[in-house]
Amino acid sequence: MRTRRFFTVEFKRRVAQEYLSGEAVASLSRRYDLPRHLIRIWAGKYEAGVFDDEARPADAIREYEARIGALERLVGRQAMELEFLKGALRSTARPRGGPGSVITGPSVSPLLKDAG
Repeated sequence: MRTRRFFTVEFKRRVAQEYLSGEAVASLSRRYDLPRHLIRIWAGKYEAGVFDDEARPADAIREYEARIGALERLVGRQAMELEFLKGALRSTARPRGGPGSVITGPSVSPLLKDAG
C-alpha cells in the first residue's frame, strides 16, 4: 500500500508552471512520479491563484517556528543562569545570628548608629 505524500506549495507551483508552459503531462508524471490528474488539478489551482493564498500561511508558519526556536533558546539560557546563581547563593557564606535580608543586608550594629 502506498503511503500518502505531502508536497510543498513551491513544488506544486513549479510543476503547474511547467505544465502551463507547454510541457507534456505524461513527461511531468514520469519525471516527478505523480498521477496525471493531480498535475492538472494543480495547474487549475495555480491559474485560480490558490497557491498564492497558501504560500502566505506557509511563510508565516516558518517565521513562527523561527521565533519559537529563538524563544526556546532564550529560556534555556535563562534557566542555566538561574541554576548558576542558585548554586552561587548556596556556596556563599551567610552571616551567623541576627536577622538579615537579601535586599537590605544585615542589620546595622547599634553602636554604629549612634556614632554618626
